[in-house]
Amino acid sequence: MIRSETGNYSISTLGGETVKAFIPLSLPPVPPLDLTGSRQRLLERATIAVGRLDSVATLLPDPDLFLYAYVRREAVLSSQIEGTQSSLSDLLLFEIDEVPGVPFDDVVEVSNYIAALNHGMNRLKEGFPLSTRLLREMHAQLMSRGRGSDKNPGEFRRSQNWIGGTRPGNAHFVPPPPHEVDRCMGDLEKFLHDDHSTPLLLKAALAHVQFETIHPFLDGNGRLGRLLIALLLHEGGLLSLPLLYLSLYLKKHRNIYYEKLDIVRTQGDWESWLDFFLEGVEETALGAVETVRRLGALFEKDRKQVQETKRLASNILRVFHEFEKRPILNLKQICRDHRMTFPTATKAVSSLIEMGIIREMTGQKRNRFFVYDAYLKILNEGGDPL
Repeated sequence: MIRSETGNYSISTLGGETVKAFIPLSLPPVPPLDLTGSRQRLLERATIAVGRLDSVATLLPDPDLFLYAYVRREAVLSSQIEGTQSSLSDLLLFEIDEVPGVPFDDVVEVSNYIAALNHGMNRLKEGFPLSTRLLREMHAQLMSRGRGSDKNPGEFRRSQNWIGGTRPGNAHFVPPPPHEVDRCMGDLEKFLHDDHSTPLLLKAALAHVQFETIHPFLDGNGRLGRLLIALLLHEGGLLSLPLLYLSLYLKKHRNIYYEKLDIVRTQGDWESWLDFFLEGVEETALGAVETVRRLGALFEKDRKQVQETKRLASNILRVFHEFEKRPILNLKQICRDHRMTFPTATKAVSSLIEMGIIREMTGQKRNRFFVYDAYLKILNEGGDPL
């Protein structure tokens, strides 16, 4: 269904150039979305896939263990869409000890993403609503240090931004003028809480486009807009843990993603975006289910191998459990977390190396780090920088 308009243009002059800033109409779209035929089937399949992910994740012996790793994978992927070159290994090394040698600015961006998500989740647990205030708080975390920390973290923009081009006059897209941002975000918040007729997956799809169109911050809009999807599905009860992240799908189909956003704004074709979004939800949810299954099988296989070890089995198992939680560790961290002596930890790590479960990754005799390769390989799929 093609709508005649999804917004209006504010015409102004900046630097002697005419600038057309787009102000989106409030949600939901008018006329209503066309949810017949294949689109309804897409919605049903996507909803079932999300339900499978939720049920599989809650059956894990330690769901938080999977969440820890999966959130970090998502943080890397989401930041890569914005151009960072950081890898999952960089992030895990940085989190251990802010290790010298990792790309500081890139990995700080990824670390900030995790802080923003954790802040949002903690606030939701406290009963705080998903709101413009919470998004500003999360943005403050997202931009707290590193690149973009000078671009008013936690504050809606007070100047005109643009997407593509070198200035608003030649930009590919110009979001609403700054004096319209508060009103537009207020309307979006009302839609999130007042519209109960739109299925939650569709609400997340619509809200993401609206947020990206408003582009309320000077920087970090893409990452926060993707986080908004996960938080909305969690707050709405579709996922007990925030485990649905579309960054890998959007990274693989980056050009189509931007094209679909443009078609909504220029032609009012929300349905084309919904098809793309729902296909991504189904693919991502089923992919996450498969990742859970593969990690579970890997842990079970390697745990059984450790348990069959006659000598020092209990100590080796304790150390192995640490690698299940974090695939990159050093001896200092193992000793600290388990109150284990250095010689005992060293023997357990050496045994895991002999079994082929972990390996030393630095090639050094001191300040060594060990990696659970098979675990990291599963998490890293699709994680090469663009």
